This record gives sequence, structure tokens and C-alpha cells, in this order.
Amino acid sequence: MSVYKITPADRQLVEEFRSNPVGHHSPELQRVLTRLRGQEPAGKYVLVCTRPHEEFVLAELPAQRGQPLKIHHNRVFHSQEEAEWEVFKMRWEQATGEKLDD
Repeated sequence: MSVYKITPADRQLVEEFRSNPVGHHSPELQRVLTRLRGQEPAGKYVLVCTRPHEEFVLAELPAQRGQPLKIHHNRVFHSQEEAEWEVFKMRWEQATGEKLDD
């Protein structure tokens, strides 16, 4: 089974995601998102919706299924778009080693 790889050419897709973090994406961006979302579960950044459509909190998945999430109570977002962009940046850095600007 072949695993999608993020290449330097994929860097151009960052702005596409930033301008539209929620919704339809090009096939190229969808390939990158599939790779970022398919990372190993342990320590994977996720969002927890604490108030529907109003508040999201950053969390990390545990190493073992059934264990509690590690909630980052100091990382609260007031829009889904803002929250998704933050998770994208964190996953991008984990996958590529490149830190993205705000």
C-alpha cells in the first residue's frame, strides 16, 4: 500500500486551505489533508467542540484508545475556521518539520 507523501510542491496548497478551511477542496489539497489526517493517533491534534458553532478547544489523542484526551484549555477558538487553521498548521509542522506563519 502506498502512502501519500507531502512534497515541497504541496506548499502552494497551504493558502488554499487557509482561505477555505471548511468546505470543498481541490483534489491536490484533499490528498494533503488525507495525509495530515491519517497521522498516527497518539498525540494527534484534534478539536473538541465545547459549545456548538461557538467554541472549540485543542486536544491531543491518547496513545491508547479509550484513554482520556489531553485537553489544552488555554487553546480556545471561537470559530471553526480559526480552529481548523490552527490544527492544520500543527499537523503540517509534525509532517514536514516546517512551521507555518499565522
